[in-house]
Amino acid sequence: MPGFDLTPPDPAQRATLEAGLDEAERRVLLAHGTEAPFCGVFLDNKREGVYACRLCGLPLFRSGAKFDSGTGWPSFFAPYAPDHIRYVRDTSHGMVRTEEVCARCGSHLGHVFPDGPPPTHERHCINSVSLAFVDAGEPLPDPLGRGDNQAAP
Repeated sequence: MPGFDLTPPDPAQRATLEAGLDEAERRVLLAHGTEAPFCGVFLDNKREGVYACRLCGLPLFRSGAKFDSGTGWPSFFAPYAPDHIRYVRDTSHGMVRTEEVCARCGSHLGHVFPDGPPPTHERHCINSVSLAFVDAGEPLPDPLGRGDNQAAP
């Protein structure tokens, strides 16, 4: 698997990317919010392809790792690549959880829990508005113009 440039966007690139977000995307990606359960556009998506970061386009999850967790959010048992997700201790709302953010741009994705299926037993519970979907065989998004947009597996 070819590597992806994980260098964060510079301030001008970031401003351009953020300008393209709607209110719900801004609330989740930038302000660490969450969407309501059972309403995300990717909850019932069964197509083959790759889920990428809505802000910077970094591939985050493959459709083959998606499963129905019954929680109301798209769930995955493994990331696209381990270094594409960064984990942050989250003590908000009176709980201790592990927040997941995009390793390249730092956008909030959701949380990971240790109650998923084999082989990882992880449940990456992700907000649909944090994701962009690319059908198998289509080029990955490359909003930063870095040339890492080969076809999605």
